[in-house]
Amino acid sequence: MQKFNDCYITYNNDVDTLSFDWGKIRMLSEERVTGATSFSFGHVTLEPGKGHVRHNHPTADEVIYVVSGEGQQMLDDQAPVTVTAGACIWIPKGIYHSTINSGTAPMVLVVVYAPAGAEAVLREDPSVQIIPAGQ
Repeated sequence: MQKFNDCYITYNNDVDTLSFDWGKIRMLSEERVTGATSFSFGHVTLEPGKGHVRHNHPTADEVIYVVSGEGQQMLDDQAPVTVTAGACIWIPKGIYHSTINSGTAPMVLVVVYAPAGAEAVLREDPSVQIIPAGQ
């Protein structure tokens, strides 16, 4: 990680990896890493056939960008739709959603929460394994 006054450059190995049975998330910019409070930014990998099941974020909007792979995106309890690389998904606070990898390779996403803070619940999940930065 590099710091330039109040600015940061972070890489995946600079931050903890939150590992779940469905995949991994690395929050590259959040208050605990960069001090950011207006939004947080993370890198997510969903394993084939796995995903983040129906949930919501009562206090934050979310943007999901599909970097690679293919999945089924459910929004607002509507029928899931197929999303592929290049899709940008905006989810207002409180809306239920899920993202499931329907492909045969890992699905890579970037996520943004605005304001920052919604990502903190991931560390409280009883199924999370926290792998310290650099390991």
